[in-house]
Amino acid sequence: METKVSTELKEYVCGQCGYIYNPLKGDKKNKIPPGVPFEELPDDYKCPLCGAPKSRFSPML
Repeated sequence: METKVSTELKEYVCGQCGYIYNPLKGDKKNKIPPGVPFEELPDDYKCPLCGAPKSRFSPML
């Protein structure tokens, strides 16, 4: 049986500092609870480490 990661819970990496947003863990600093897909983060979401905007993140390969 093949295991697939659903696109909704895909990890995203900050292109500025390398921080990885893991939707299974959420983001405590920005008060994002576990289970929130990256696509559903607010448009003004910022990287908790360097403050880069959401647009600087890209999907993990």
